[in-house]
Amino acid sequence: MELGSHLASKLEPFVLMSKSAKGAAAAKLVKDATSAPGVYFFAELLDVPNVKELSSSEHSASYSLLELFSYKTYQDYLQHKESLPELSPAHLTKLKHLSLLSFAMQQRILSYSYLQSALDISTIRQLEDLIIDAIYLDIVRGKLDQKEQQFEVEYTIGRDVPPENITDILTALENWSSTTAGVLQTLDAKITSIADQNLALQHQTEDHQRILAANLKEIAERQREGKSSTGKRSGNAGGARKDRERERERDREEDGMDVDEGPAEGSKGKNRKASQEIPGKTRSKRNRM
Repeated sequence: MELGSHLASKLEPFVLMSKSAKGAAAAKLVKDATSAPGVYFFAELLDVPNVKELSSSEHSASYSLLELFSYKTYQDYLQHKESLPELSPAHLTKLKHLSLLSFAMQQRILSYSYLQSALDISTIRQLEDLIIDAIYLDIVRGKLDQKEQQFEVEYTIGRDVPPENITDILTALENWSSTTAGVLQTLDAKITSIADQNLALQHQTEDHQRILAANLKEIAERQREGKSSTGKRSGNAGGARKDRERERERDREEDGMDVDEGPAEGSKGKNRKASQEIPGKTRSKRNRM
């Protein structure tokens, strides 16, 4: 549950009663609302016409009291104490709790010395008890650091906004809106730039894949052509060898046929004479040696 979310409806009964209360009854209603447990928001009651009328009547002090509890602090009470109705201990404790909320909205680290001075509390024990009560009331969250003598704020509920601060808040919101719009515009431009870069990278990748596929296809075709030409050259070389072998075989066959046929009849005498002359010549050569 969000901090203080159960407190928003605590003022509603007083708002309903204020619509029929005027004068002293309305002043009494304001005093009861400011001291009621769990009531920490009063802007809606300030806007009720019967309550607004108190500011210009003899009960103007009650209207100032409602303003004090709506968006002022304990220091404001001390400065204007004479012009305000007398406050009960319940009023004073709640006003100190509301002042603690205002301080917590402005600073995350609140020193004990600062809080003691701002809340007019004499001892650290009283200050810590006040802070612990506020934590249990679920209007502020934080850590008491006794060693460092400080209260570390984690979260706090808000308070009503003074009318004079509304212009400043609107200006701050407009500045925030303008800054946010500028940031969003920058982010949109960055997103567009990243999208364009991704698209360009995608196209570059597609082109690379296309070129790679074309190169691989060309290499594969060259490899197939190389294998085909190698097969043809080997086939031609084999055929040439076979032709040469066939020619040599034919030559041998023709030589064999020449030996088998022998010399012709007309040349028989000549051949024998030659055969007879040859050994003689051989012997003469041997004698000379």
